[in-house]
Amino acid sequence: MSDPTAVIDDLREESEELDRLVAAAEPGRWALATPAPRWTVAHQIAHLAWTDRSALLAVTDADAFRALAEEALAAPGSFVDDGAEEGARLPPAELLARWRDGRTALEKALRAAPPGARFPWYGPPMSAASMATARLMETWAHGLDVADALGVVRTPTDRLRHVARLGVRTRDFAHTVHGLPAPAEPFRVELTAPSGEVWTYGPRDAPQRVTGPALDFCLLVTQRIHRADTALRAHGPDAGRWLDIAQAFAGPPGGGRPRTGTAR
Repeated sequence: MSDPTAVIDDLREESEELDRLVAAAEPGRWALATPAPRWTVAHQIAHLAWTDRSALLAVTDADAFRALAEEALAAPGSFVDDGAEEGARLPPAELLARWRDGRTALEKALRAAPPGARFPWYGPPMSAASMATARLMETWAHGLDVADALGVVRTPTDRLRHVARLGVRTRDFAHTVHGLPAPAEPFRVELTAPSGEVWTYGPRDAPQRVTGPALDFCLLVTQRIHRADTALRAHGPDAGRWLDIAQAFAGPPGGGRPRTGTAR
């Protein structure tokens, strides 16, 4: 993706949808527990604000970001939680303002980035489009946790195409973080979008295939659902193993979500 405009536009829309949800919540509801252990609604928004500001630093001051990344690597088990905990202590209105300011500044920086620029990150360097895609993925996933806590069912949109594409592109990464060799051959992935469109990735004749709803795939690669609770189908043993470990986000393997026994 050479032109990041479309994904930056979708990131803004995804953020604004979540913003409307939390802005309408009474301050006391920011303390509600979300599906993430020990994280409230406030922790979720604080995490997004913290990561947006980290991304802004990566785009605008690479040296300062690398110093931040070194601190994170020195305490890999706590830096994410520490950032969320710090922000969650703020009054909701102040935290909301911090998130708005940070994501607005990041949007401007991404739009102003020169073509071909790449920025440091906690994993491989990222382009403006990749950075925006990662931020959209996290905003959507953490927004699901917030909606769950507030008792709201969000309607999926075709903005999920960015999350799905990221999920496919991180196939080999998911194997690496689990200490497994990546499959040698490409897979075919066929996903039905919320609009009914079919999104396809990989060679048509690939023997290893994944098919099913795009929403389920996006929930799985962000580890918001157990594989057994999806309607995804793996055709081939390597494809099946991938669905067991799929992970679109940077960092060590996530714990995933427990099985509910209610298949979609």
